[in-house]
Amino acid sequence: MFRIHSWTLRTTSGWFRSLFSMPQQSLASNHPETINLDEDSHTLESLLLMICGLPINPLTSYDEVDALLFAAEKYDMPGPISLIRALIMTPPLLGQPLRLYAAATRCGWEEEAKHASEQSLALNIYAPEHQPILRRLRADAVLDLINLHRERREGIRKRLNEQPFVTGSTIASCPRCRWRIDHHTWRELKYKVVMEMDVRPLGDTVVDVGLTEWPEAIACWDAKCPNNECTCVLYDKLETLRLIRECIDSLPKTT
Repeated sequence: MFRIHSWTLRTTSGWFRSLFSMPQQSLASNHPETINLDEDSHTLESLLLMICGLPINPLTSYDEVDALLFAAEKYDMPGPISLIRALIMTPPLLGQPLRLYAAATRCGWEEEAKHASEQSLALNIYAPEHQPILRRLRADAVLDLINLHRERREGIRKRLNEQPFVTGSTIASCPRCRWRIDHHTWRELKYKVVMEMDVRPLGDTVVDVGLTEWPEAIACWDAKCPNNECTCVLYDKLETLRLIRECIDSLPKTT
């Protein structure tokens, strides 16, 4: 049981303000009114501490956040909602982008939703472990997130098939001796880049590790003209890495 003055409830909650505006049964001053609520004691304690201006319980999980948000919305308490909005942008809650995105899109918090969508680029949102969270989102919020991830994958695919990258026919000529060459190593590297962007759209694993350590990348940078009298290196590794990094940096980052 929690003891709290009715004035505090009236001034911080639209729900209680409406409740206390109704005709009340006269009670003795030494017999305060008891109001039964549906929420568990931990949620109620956290909520009441917030509206009383007392030190609050730390929020360590989104299960707590969701319970508090539902209660604050139910009782029309803008104060606790604003506190929760600030707290979800701090550790450890900040490290759970999909839960943050779910809370932000449900409450209409645009900046927090954009931040969460950008953080989600480090995740494979199609993985089974993320499906329960995605199922709880509004349809438009899910579509926005899926579109962001898809646009980054398709964006890099499109850019890699345009100039100044190797494009066109699979059969070409050596730029030095005009010997016939096949760009199969470049095609395999492009495919690997696109597939990596599909599972981690952030692109950091492409530019920081993949383009130097993947077998497809090593084969591409080692590719030479098959003419023994030429052996011209077919691809400029440093310039290609720079261009791919620029392409990834130019892709959309938020919903």
